[in-house]
Amino acid sequence: MDATAASALFAWLNREVWLVTAAADGLRGGLIATFVSEASLVPELPRVVVGLARQHRTWELVQASRAFALHLLGEEQIELVWRFGLSSARDADKFAGLDVHADATGSPLLEQAIGWLDCRVEASLDSGDRTLYLAEVMQGRVTHYGPPLTTKRMLELAPPDHLAELKRQRHLDSSRDAEAILAWRHRSTKEEG
Repeated sequence: MDATAASALFAWLNREVWLVTAAADGLRGGLIATFVSEASLVPELPRVVVGLARQHRTWELVQASRAFALHLLGEEQIELVWRFGLSSARDADKFAGLDVHADATGSPLLEQAIGWLDCRVEASLDSGDRTLYLAEVMQGRVTHYGPPLTTKRMLELAPPDHLAELKRQRHLDSSRDAEAILAWRHRSTKEEG
């Protein structure tokens, strides 16, 4: 396998930055997602696929509630990236001081995003390092129009200390994810045999 080719191809991509929020049993959490994709071509039946790492509190909340909200962020919401991307909901209330409400699924919704989608999980797949959730969009709102924040632009705007912390966390997550993927592949191979 040529890992360099895969890395080079993925490096050309410039995905939008999404904030995922969820709530269950009186707890709430949120994180910056690295994998969000539209999953339906039918406008009347919108669906999304989201991949969440199992070590996050937000994953636990989605598992319990079978719901989440997606928020598309713009450059003017970059502070939400640092708030939800650099700390754990286990350590602090990431929503403190924010205007938050809930709608159809009970997931926290933030009006300051470009827009949000309130989603109910229809199916999930364990992939070792992540759980992939296929979800129905129950409700959505565009709060204002503007270009979405992309990963490359986020990195350009990151202060040096935030950039260093993002790189540190990515390295830790990569090591953890590699172990989980290899363990999952090992289990899958044994089950097939």
